[in-house]
Amino acid sequence: MFIMKVLAFILYFFLCTFFLFAQKTVSIIPQPVSLQVNDGSFVIDENTNIEFNKKQKDLLSVVGFFASSVKEISGKTLSMNKKRPKNIRLLIEFNPTVGDEGYLLEVTPTSIKLTANTKVGILYGLQTLMQTLPAIRTNAKLEVPCMSVTDYPRFKWRGMHLDVSRHFFGPEIIKQYIDLMAAYKMNVFHWHLVDDQGWRIEIKKYPKLTETGAWRVDQTNKVWSSRPQAKIGENPTYGGYYTQEQIKDIIKYATDRNVTIVPEIEMPGHVASAVSTFPELSCTQKPQLPLTGGNYTNMASNYCAGNDSVFTFLENVLSEVISLFPSQYIHIGGDEVDKGPWKICPQCQARMKTEGLKNENELQSYFIKRIEKFIVSKHRKMIGWDEILEGGLAPEAAVMSWRGEAGGIEAARMKHEVVMSPGSPCYFDHYQAGPEGEPLAIGGFNTLKKVYDYEPVPRELNETDAKYVLGAQGNVWTEYITTPEYLEYMVLPRMPALAEVLWTPKEKKDWVGFNVRLQSHFRSYEQKGLHFCPGNFTVNIKPESQNGKLTVTLSSEIVNGEIYYTTDGTEPTLQSKPYSKPIIINSSFMLKASTVVNGRLMGIKAAMQNFVTHKAIGQPVVYNNPVSRYYMADGPNTLTDGVKGTDAVGKYWHGFSAKDLIATVDLGEEKEIQHLALGCLQHYNDWIFLPQSVRFETSVDGILFTEVATVSNPIEINRKNALFDFVADFSSRRVRFVKVTAKNNLCPPGHNGAGKPGWLFADEIVAE
Repeated sequence: MFIMKVLAFILYFFLCTFFLFAQKTVSIIPQPVSLQVNDGSFVIDENTNIEFNKKQKDLLSVVGFFASSVKEISGKTLSMNKKRPKNIRLLIEFNPTVGDEGYLLEVTPTSIKLTANTKVGILYGLQTLMQTLPAIRTNAKLEVPCMSVTDYPRFKWRGMHLDVSRHFFGPEIIKQYIDLMAAYKMNVFHWHLVDDQGWRIEIKKYPKLTETGAWRVDQTNKVWSSRPQAKIGENPTYGGYYTQEQIKDIIKYATDRNVTIVPEIEMPGHVASAVSTFPELSCTQKPQLPLTGGNYTNMASNYCAGNDSVFTFLENVLSEVISLFPSQYIHIGGDEVDKGPWKICPQCQARMKTEGLKNENELQSYFIKRIEKFIVSKHRKMIGWDEILEGGLAPEAAVMSWRGEAGGIEAARMKHEVVMSPGSPCYFDHYQAGPEGEPLAIGGFNTLKKVYDYEPVPRELNETDAKYVLGAQGNVWTEYITTPEYLEYMVLPRMPALAEVLWTPKEKKDWVGFNVRLQSHFRSYEQKGLHFCPGNFTVNIKPESQNGKLTVTLSSEIVNGEIYYTTDGTEPTLQSKPYSKPIIINSSFMLKASTVVNGRLMGIKAAMQNFVTHKAIGQPVVYNNPVSRYYMADGPNTLTDGVKGTDAVGKYWHGFSAKDLIATVDLGEEKEIQHLALGCLQHYNDWIFLPQSVRFETSVDGILFTEVATVSNPIEINRKNALFDFVADFSSRRVRFVKVTAKNNLCPPGHNGAGKPGWLFADEIVAE
């Protein structure tokens, strides 16, 4: 964390001069619908009074929140409904413009008037005022800029998720997380309470769930995926759970800040914590110890879908959950179910026969629909991850789309409510910078700008179907996040960026303006001792091929940053060439580039990319199966851009899900070829596997193709990541067309997606 804090200080120091004018503006995040800043300010002091209608008793908690916040940062006690020279007037009165969560704010030198339709709008108006005040007690004047604000949210669901199963965070940390959400007007906390590695909620009917399922052998010093399974006799000391009284207290705390808590109780998969407590709930019914990490070898992690006692158990659990949580939605998970055990389970197969189910997907749908019927009987709505679409969607279910946006699009077209939460860019457990100098993360690369640029309504939806998109959510899975400091670092400042995406009108978003406003928030984080990522200093290297010519464009997310680069493999310095226009690639070389801010090289390591010229460079590629829109890399010619992929999943790789890569390259004219190669990637935890085999074919006319080689995958699918080139060398021949067919693979046994189609990632077709 030392490196991160040093970077934060450097960024703050060197950007101060550039962002000095930001101190004269109002640095509100998310950006209001309408904001006009006027001359002067309202000073909160001992003569300030909060005026409100005493009959509106629900305002008491909101007024108390604001008054206590002011006292904390100034020591001043605000009077309430007294005669004072200066008033902060809170009014609940109807205004059709701002809706249930919006507000109107008018600040003059002598008064503040805050009007809303509900106490929620009053709360959000006060949160806006709080962002204009000092972050901590400094004895500075509490000056609120004179301004006129009209504000209301774009989306209903402005969510943040937290997985407390992989790593447990105590009640005080949960409250701090809620405070961060509320400060940025986020209003849904998705609390992931149950997963394979920990059961975190007290269920009074089944006390053993937390006696056994909440504790595991402590192996936090090992990387998640390589942790050995527990052995008999080892003491399970790591974990924890929330009592029902603690949960009630947290719910009230959240409610006072207009944060609705949606609990997630996983089913029918990801339940090894329940199975370790009650083995009879699984298909194998064999005793097992709680999982320590990502090693699932010979471990049961599903409920048995053919066992009626499973549904009795779940209905009892859900009854207690529903009695605790007032939220409209109850999340039941439904993701990554390993259906292998169901295929060989007599009870599951009997259930399929009795219910007339064609396959295990329909068995999963039966399971989900049966649970939904129970939840609906309790006057609640069910929501689940997009896998609940498999086999048929439950009648009233809402869908949370995480595997890209396809599930959300499908559900919205079926007139079901949708929350968008695609892994790219909404997974905040992914890297946001570096990765050099960054804390270890699960993978991926979701930078601040990538989050800020996200549009939750997919372009595929028409105006009618788009209305079913409730909003979006940032997810924080904690396989690698073990401390509160690490948690803060991964959500700040990506949470504020997503907050602006979900609150501010689309046409009002402004990346540069957001960065300007963010600087004052960085200073607040520093003053409060919060950990945050100061920025992604890594230069983005983007190759572009057109008409057989290859160029590369360099860019940096850092506002006012410059780029210096080299092409001889040396590290960039301030004496290196400054970037001003796209670089022409006409030979093989190593490009290195660094961001410079106010005359100082930033970041731990220069961005680098090796460009390799060959006879297919810049040539067009035709695909039999479309590339996933979520892994397009740099466009349709990524396989001929001269760029080899790296271990970073989100860059330079074309992704294919459940389908083979079949690509044909037109070399433009007949050329002598004797070597073909295809680069591929394996990322076990991301469901990305090397292809089963790669077939290389050549043709003169593009019609009749001759196979020159089929190369089988020589690497066993295991938990290790791999970069591998499938290579074919043959006698020289004149060809114009090259066809490459890579056969997709299935998730292997022991993987939590065992038997399901994996992803195939390819980077470059090399022809020499």
